[in-house]
Amino acid sequence: MTIRVLLADDQTLVRAGFRILLERADDIEVVAEAADGEEAVALTHAHRPDVVLMDVRMPGTDGLAATRRILADERTPDVKVIVLTTFDLDRYVFTALHAGASGFLLKDIEPDTLRQAVRTVFAGDALLAPQVTRRLIATFVGRPGDSAPQPDLWTALTDRERQVVSLVAEGLTNQEIGTRLAMSPATAKTHVNRAMTKLRARDRAQLVVFAYRSGLAGGLPGVPPQS
Repeated sequence: MTIRVLLADDQTLVRAGFRILLERADDIEVVAEAADGEEAVALTHAHRPDVVLMDVRMPGTDGLAATRRILADERTPDVKVIVLTTFDLDRYVFTALHAGASGFLLKDIEPDTLRQAVRTVFAGDALLAPQVTRRLIATFVGRPGDSAPQPDLWTALTDRERQVVSLVAEGLTNQEIGTRLAMSPATAKTHVNRAMTKLRARDRAQLVVFAYRSGLAGGLPGVPPQS
């Protein structure tokens, strides 16, 4: 099956570069390019891509607003959005994840990793770039409104679910978790979903925050232990 991708970035050279890198894979096809968020929304409706690679900072309608509109639209229920970012855009990425984006990547990503990221999200897995995950958590642990779950919720996790949550906090995909724990990606995904349900986590990003606050994941530079 060919994965159909829409590229949204206001820089022509960036779009051209991503197109070349993606289309070197036999299973990926770039079906449209958008120079701003408004165009990204319109082209998503017109082409119904499987995955949208969405830049954040674009003129007019930015990537965050476009992501919210695409993912809230009943006409595009199966579209996945990957947000493209740099280190200084973490606060925007956090907003995008809450809008329903399936993950985020740095723009200097390696070609093979970019192609695999598209496949990962297309398969229904969330993607949190390990390079950005630590900075994301360092920024938002302790943020009002993102409180850790009650201790009794943590005790509801099985030992295997605790293992899986700790690996999610490292930025591993379900496939990578499966490899690490000698299980199938589908089984890993089941454990992730059960943990999110038990911890009442809205999304994978919040699951990572919970893991660091609970001590299931290693400490972060500059982030004090949670009492």
